[in-house]
Amino acid sequence: MTLTDTHRMTAWQVQSLLMCYPDELLLERVPLLRAAVGTLPASLAEPLSAFLDHAETTPPNELAADYVATFDHRRRFSPYLTYFAYGDTRKRGMALLRFKHAYRAAGLELHDGSGDAELPDHLAVVLEFAATGDPVVGTRLLTEHRAGLELMRLGLRETGSPWAHVLESVSATLPPLGRREHEAVARLAAEGPPEEEVGLAPFAPPEYLPQGEPR
Repeated sequence: MTLTDTHRMTAWQVQSLLMCYPDELLLERVPLLRAAVGTLPASLAEPLSAFLDHAETTPPNELAADYVATFDHRRRFSPYLTYFAYGDTRKRGMALLRFKHAYRAAGLELHDGSGDAELPDHLAVVLEFAATGDPVVGTRLLTEHRAGLELMRLGLRETGSPWAHVLESVSATLPPLGRREHEAVARLAAEGPPEEEVGLAPFAPPEYLPQGEPR
């Protein structure tokens, strides 16, 4: 089945929710999420259904603990997309501002990365924006950070993480990887994110400079 914009936007909305911390509200939404997944082509639906199966058969406290252990304590699975491109360097501040400006142009406003609000490059936030804000710009943001997404997908699959299913579905909404993207993934896997450049002055407000995240 050919993917339509509606398919992609529906998938991004489901993926966004599944990339959030699995609290009680998320688990209550599983029947609704299954109904949405049922409208999608197999390439998008099957991995999402696999994750929902896991979520429904795993004790909530175990699912939550697995999420924290995976995304909060392991940088190789950072859900913050700019981390893979810029590491914990000051250049990342400008990249985060670019996400915020894209959201603002679509009429959306985020908190400044404080309190319980996520930074604008968190995968769940980007997927939500692509689903409900501007799908064209959202696709571009995801595609620009494809190397990091692919590295995360491969790593999650290698470790047997259930969230690998979600990343499989995200990948299926995007164009196939080209030669340069494969090379970027291989380079990122070999070298890791960039390290700080000594003497580089910050070019973004403090709230968008790295302060210990990714969590």
